[in-house]
Amino acid sequence: MANGSNIAELESTLWAAADKLRGHIDASEYKHIVLGLIFLKYISDAFQEVYDDLAARQETDYTDPEDPDEYRAENIFFVPPDARWQKLQNSAKSPEIGVMIDNAMRAIERENPSLKGVLPQDFGRAELDKRRLGELIDLIGTISMGDAASRSRDILGQVYEYFLGQFASAEGKKGGEFYTPQSIVRLLVEMLEPYQGRVYDPCCGSGGMFVQSAKFVEAHGGTIGDLSIYGQESNPTTWKLCKMNMAIRGIDANIAYGDTFHDDQHPDLRADFILANPPFNISDWAGRVDNGAHALSDDARWQYGDPPTNNANYAWIQHMIWHLNARGRAGLFLSNGSMSTSTTAEAAIRQRLIEADLIDCMVALPPQLFTNTQIPVCLWFINRGKPAHRQGQTLFIDARSRGEMVNRTLRELTEADREQITGAYHAWLDPEGDYEDLPGFVKSADMEQIAGHNYVLTPGRYVGAPDMDDDGEPFPEKMERLTTTLLEQFEESRELENRIRQNLADIGYEV
Repeated sequence: MANGSNIAELESTLWAAADKLRGHIDASEYKHIVLGLIFLKYISDAFQEVYDDLAARQETDYTDPEDPDEYRAENIFFVPPDARWQKLQNSAKSPEIGVMIDNAMRAIERENPSLKGVLPQDFGRAELDKRRLGELIDLIGTISMGDAASRSRDILGQVYEYFLGQFASAEGKKGGEFYTPQSIVRLLVEMLEPYQGRVYDPCCGSGGMFVQSAKFVEAHGGTIGDLSIYGQESNPTTWKLCKMNMAIRGIDANIAYGDTFHDDQHPDLRADFILANPPFNISDWAGRVDNGAHALSDDARWQYGDPPTNNANYAWIQHMIWHLNARGRAGLFLSNGSMSTSTTAEAAIRQRLIEADLIDCMVALPPQLFTNTQIPVCLWFINRGKPAHRQGQTLFIDARSRGEMVNRTLRELTEADREQITGAYHAWLDPEGDYEDLPGFVKSADMEQIAGHNYVLTPGRYVGAPDMDDDGEPFPEKMERLTTTLLEQFEESRELENRIRQNLADIGYEV
């Protein structure tokens, strides 16, 4: 386990240890305790590796292992003496360990301005079981996370992402909106293909869109530096999770804190790509001014109409369009209702978006993809620069039957599912692609066809039913065979019912 050779075993062992902390502390609170410790171990490992190298060269190269600038030159966080992991682990059984960790977090923030206000500092709270906290520290201490070998294998990244998912499951409907499951984030990233440029998420949660974008770039021979990352998050604790997530990945990201609608921290940004999973169907998102009017009425972002005050879905869509550059593309998750809502304001905005030829692709997704909501979900793709051969058209993909259940409540898209969906979309975009409509799955529709459906964007209205394979058996023969089989099954059912009745009667229960 020390070298992280078995990631799955490592993850489950860490989770079991972390879960002991829960007690009377909600998952929404103790996730910051656990993830804060994991982050601390990571930066301590990275620091210690550079420290040991500097100390070994000290006499010949005149290096000073206690000089913070030596670490900044290596893009490594400087860890002050009292905050180093070994010192904390040596005191893991002390009743003061919580206070010591809080002090360590403050010291790290003082030495590393980019972490100011980010690290959790509530380990000293009375209700936190210090014995179990010490046990968790001992366990984390056996795992290498931040040294060069572990970083190259992304051990911490995998553990961190696993924990985010587990905490989202543990919180259920009370939380989890900070985390979008990896299988559908990958779908979004693979469809948009953000090879390079400015990537923006106005409701970035814990930063999953950025992580997958960086992985995509690296998988295709690029580097993280090919992307400029911009985000905003309104939940202060989730903003901290995102900042830590970016730090452990080495992603230089401008992640702002604040309400995106009322305090847009990137007002002049025009992005190449926007990827987002905004919270669904938020009511009273705009607020009111003294005279009772819509506080954001007539905002410059509402180019296609004022969004209704009782649902933010079309505000999110228009906010993202506003932040796209002339050829920018956006992909966002929304509730299925956004595709067909007939409220006056939303229906009018949707029609204007279609007539402006901004809707690139609509994907209906299968149920149970999210840990924190059972609301059916779809993907909207906005394109300010549609290729000439696709202007005036929108691609509809019905993927509701895709995916596999990984437990009783959660479904994931498989790699084959993602390849089929992204393959259809990319073939449609490519002037030389081999795209063709496939009944029951994918259909390219023009504006006239969409208008004929009253500007409703539900893929099921366009793709139709799948073609049925002809097995060559004449219909009369098939019906005779099937009805014979059905009669046999009825007879078996009656026999089974009689047997059960008799068994119940034998033990004194007549039914």
